Amino acid sequence: MSRAITPRMIRSSSVTTRSPGELNPMSRLHCMAAGLSEVAHYFGAEMPAPVELPSETTEGACGLVVFETKGRRIIRSVSWGFPRLTREMRERGEEPGIIGLVADLTNPMWDQMALDPRYRCLIVMTHFANPDGVPGARTRTWFSLNHMPLMAWAGFCRNIPDQGPRFAGMTMDANATVAPTNDRMPVLLDPHDYARWLHGPIEEVIGFQFRAPFSAERFKVERTEDLWNSGKRPPSADKQLALL
Repeated sequence: MSRAITPRMIRSSSVTTRSPGELNPMSRLHCMAAGLSEVAHYFGAEMPAPVELPSETTEGACGLVVFETKGRRIIRSVSWGFPRLTREMRERGEEPGIIGLVADLTNPMWDQMALDPRYRCLIVMTHFANPDGVPGARTRTWFSLNHMPLMAWAGFCRNIPDQGPRFAGMTMDANATVAPTNDRMPVLLDPHDYARWLHGPIEEVIGFQFRAPFSAERFKVERTEDLWNSGKRPPSADKQLALL
């Protein structure tokens, strides 16, 4: 596609925006507490190849995504985060970094990808976490949805030469439940949103990012004493399977 997303396109969608410099990065941790067969049934998806199901996903590690091709939804394990190497990084001799969150659709890294429905996916998770507490002793606070065993996060997925497929998730302003730990949160989708996200025009993508987030009442919050780097799962992770 020859066109790119411009600030004017976003303004014309009747949304209120903040400049990228005002955005705090969302945390980069989510997990799965459901089996692959349950995920396949929930999303009406197939698993044509073996899928790795990690206990938790951080940037650079594998996560679970659902994408659609030729009318079929496919489950795949994909690495979280696209390589990022700026001119300044190259001049300093630095290795490429990883970026797995999409906050600014006008960024040249995302604008062409966001326009093309082929690169859209659903990122599957049951919980996401934010660091809580004082610096140096941050703990894990987990968020999940009441009465919904799985979450679908609006994502982009694309094959990178010599590196394989990568995904990133789109973020939005946080609701009142998430805001005490971060002012950004994942763009979450209800089942009736899936087809619009996977196939809709760019105006739909912009609309999803700037619509109201899921209401605070829909979320369950689990504050823990587990240190941020502990690797421990949310207390409800095992109980989550009973909902499926």
